[in-house]
Parts: sequence; C-alpha cells; structure tokens
Amino acid sequence: MKIGVIGGGQLGRMLALAGTPLGMNFAFLDPAPDACAASLGEHLRADYGDQDHLRQLADEVDLVTFEFESVPAETVAFLSQFVPVYPSAEALRIARDRWFEKSMFKDLGIPTPAFADIQSQADLDAAVASIGLPAVLKTRTLGYDGKGQKVLRTAADVVGTFAELGSVPCLLEGFVSFTGEVSLIAVRARDGETRFYPLVHNTHESGILRLSVASSEHPLQALAEDYAGRVLKQLDYVGVLAFEFFEVDGGLKANEIAPRVHNSGHWTIEGAECSQFENHLRAVAGLPLGSTAKVGESAMLNFIGEVPPVDKVISIDDCHLHHYGKAFKVGRKVGHATVRSADMATLQAQVKQVEALIKA
Repeated sequence: MKIGVIGGGQLGRMLALAGTPLGMNFAFLDPAPDACAASLGEHLRADYGDQDHLRQLADEVDLVTFEFESVPAETVAFLSQFVPVYPSAEALRIARDRWFEKSMFKDLGIPTPAFADIQSQADLDAAVASIGLPAVLKTRTLGYDGKGQKVLRTAADVVGTFAELGSVPCLLEGFVSFTGEVSLIAVRARDGETRFYPLVHNTHESGILRLSVASSEHPLQALAEDYAGRVLKQLDYVGVLAFEFFEVDGGLKANEIAPRVHNSGHWTIEGAECSQFENHLRAVAGLPLGSTAKVGESAMLNFIGEVPPVDKVISIDDCHLHHYGKAFKVGRKVGHATVRSADMATLQAQVKQVEALIKA
C-alpha cells in the first residue's frame, strides 16, 4: 500500500517510520526543498494548492492523509474526488479554524472559555468589554507554537492589536486560570471503533510544548474520553485526533483539537503498545487498531533550536532520541527524546537528566 502525505515535516517522517514495517510506502507533497520526511519516500515538491501535482499524487497512491492542519481544506476536498482522504475535508475545515472549532464544542456541550469572533478592531473592543481582561487574541487559522496570538492584560494591550496580528479574522478567548494542561490522543477507525491513550500532562514555555508526561489512572480520563468521543462522532472522524484541555476546578475546559498525530503523543513510540503514528495509519488504511496501553511510565521532551550531543542523550538509561534531520534554528522543533521507566520516581530523575542537557 502506498500512502500519500500532505506535508513532509517530522510528523510525516514519523508516520513513514511507523508504516514501513507494515509494508507501506510513502509519497510526500511539500513545497520545502529540504522537507525532512523526503528521505523516507517520494517527494513531490509543490505548493499545497498545486492541482497538477495533487492529481499526480492521487494517481500514485492508495489513499491520502495529512500531517498538519495548515493544509487548506480545499486541497483535501480536491483530492477526495480522486482518492480516499482521511481525515475528511470537513473535519479539517472545522479543526483548522478556531471559531468553527469552539462553536462545535459549544454545540456539543463541551465547556470552553468565553470566546468571540473578531473581524475588526471595533469587534475586539466590544468583545473585551464583554469578556473582560486578561484575554487572549488568536488568529482563527494558522497559529501554532505561540505564533499568531497575543495575551491582553491591560487596556493598552488592546489598542491596535487587531492590526498587529495582521488584520485577519481572529478569536478572542477569556483567560483561563487553570491548574494544569492535559491532552488526549484518540484514534477512530473507518468502522467507528475508537480507542484512547492515557491523558498526558503538558508543560509549555513561550507557547511551545516542552515536556509531556503520560499519566496513570488520571481522574479526568473518562471525562476527556467522553468529550473527545462527541467530537469524533460529530466529525465522522477517521485517524488520530489530539484534544487539548485545561484542568479547571476539578473538571476540563476545551482548548483546541488537532486533526492529526500530535507532539504530545510522541511518547507513544516507545511508551505504548502501538504508537499514535502506527494507529493513525491503521485507521486510515482500514486495518485493525492497535492497543493504546502504556508500557511502563513515559515522558517526552522536545528539543527546540538544537539537539544536544547524541552520545550524551543516549547515555541516559532508557532514553530514546529522535533527531528530525532538520537544520537547527531558534524556536524550531528539531528533535525529541522519550524516557521510560518502571516507576515515576525514576522517570522524574531521567527527565531532569535530559533537561540538564537542554540547558547546558
């Protein structure tokens, strides 16, 4: 089976690494000349809206998926005329737009921060007066890793902010005073079978994920699965979906979903019976889903900007390095490490060892 992937970054790379043992081959459509997944399959270098190359991709593969939500929904809709594409164009259309996303949560009875659609500075002024400060203004599409957003704490922060974010459609969200950030990785097969990985505790710095620790018997696991299940059913979703939540007053408030394999699920490569990457491929290919059970205790640490010396990383007991082969650049995710242990105390010590290398 040959899988087409829109996007050739590290997520596409890890999909190929998971699918190769299953006898799958890959073709990546990505405009970047140095797409890091290119060495693991055919590389069609083209823009995501290039219909000639999209048609070429459709003709060469059995099905198509995508590695990130910056892909235009129109691209997926076009491809769907010629080849099966999972997740669907409609799922992508909603998940990539924060207004559509939050409106869906509200319709499904999933708690969210207060929010408002912002089309102008006047809309922003009115929404701030209603929702209050502090608040967060985010572009409706394309923002990630802290990009395309601004925290508004005072009235002075509001002045001119719509133009500062590019005068594009935005979403204003009330600031959430949370006790923790967690994410749930879910996978749904073509026939509707759904499985969930354990909730993950996430730590961010400057809007970028730094550390994910898989939980054991989290008290909010069932609630998170309920909320995610509503979304998966609503979207008739196929593949892996990540759902980020805020822990608030003993419950959960929805932050956002990602219609793809997700950074906070990287620990599953070594820390679960079947990784998020393999399970995504199983789901879109119509294969049986794999077990989402944990294998011991696991944590994932991102390498931002540069990867520490390889010998020092892998000298840490049960530490697994994933180097993306990308050029080092400030603020760029260039690799990660997963540490695994039989107990949480040992895992915490391993995490500190990796963190020391990051800060060195």
